[in-house]
Amino acid sequence: MEQYSISFPNLGIELNNVGKYITVFGFDVAYYGIIIGIGIMVGIIMTEKEAKRTNQRVEDYTDFALYAIAFSILGARIYYVAFSWDMYKGDILKIINIRQGGLAIYGGIIGAVITLSVFSKKRHLQFWKMADTSCIGLVSGQIIGRWGNFFNREAFGGYTNGLLAMRIPISDVRSGDITQELMVQVTNGINYIQVHPTFLYESLWNCGVLLLIMFYKKYKKFNGEVFLVYVAGYGLGRSWIEALRTDQLLIAKTTIPVSQLLSLIAVLASIFFIISKRRKVNNS
Repeated sequence: MEQYSISFPNLGIELNNVGKYITVFGFDVAYYGIIIGIGIMVGIIMTEKEAKRTNQRVEDYTDFALYAIAFSILGARIYYVAFSWDMYKGDILKIINIRQGGLAIYGGIIGAVITLSVFSKKRHLQFWKMADTSCIGLVSGQIIGRWGNFFNREAFGGYTNGLLAMRIPISDVRSGDITQELMVQVTNGINYIQVHPTFLYESLWNCGVLLLIMFYKKYKKFNGEVFLVYVAGYGLGRSWIEALRTDQLLIAKTTIPVSQLLSLIAVLASIFFIISKRRKVNNS
């Protein structure tokens, strides 16, 4: 296994010289940012296609996307920094530098929902109908965006020798993400760690969520139902995937992963609202 390669040994896959950056006109551009950008573009395209299919004004979604991109990135960064404050306090430049990663998807989703709430009110549009349409693009973008973590060598779990186990160079990983368990299980001397590729788990899970909502939307009984199914589906997957990760964001002075707690709350709340709203619709 060559130095700085990434492999999936139990699948027989080895990727050599996987870089974190590409140089464009003398500037280093992070693959992380490129992948996130591709995810955003795919998300917009998927949302606009769904808007067109349901006879909505595509322009409204294009305009919304411009605001949502900015405030989602802002929300994702605020969420990450807030729950990693010890890493950032006293260094303003580090807080605003997102080239090394440090975006939390839940913060991005919260930012997008707040933006949609304001945008739909200003445009006199239906919030829940737009949420149903937009969540298709959102989860599509998440499927792609998670691969930014692959290039950044982040968002992985503890040791595993399962089918999808991934080996990455220790030198490419933040020291705070390496647990004692991983150090005990190092491979090839002390050069590599073998981990759960939780970014891959989440990307695959989101493929399932996308298929679910594409099927479910044909049977929805009220606006907002598809969005709630997305929230429940994504939250269910994130709740168990988060438990595997070594870089969990914790609630201050606790050992509780904030994203896992938020996921469980989101799942329960979404299921409750779907059931209660469906009962009202059926009884009316």
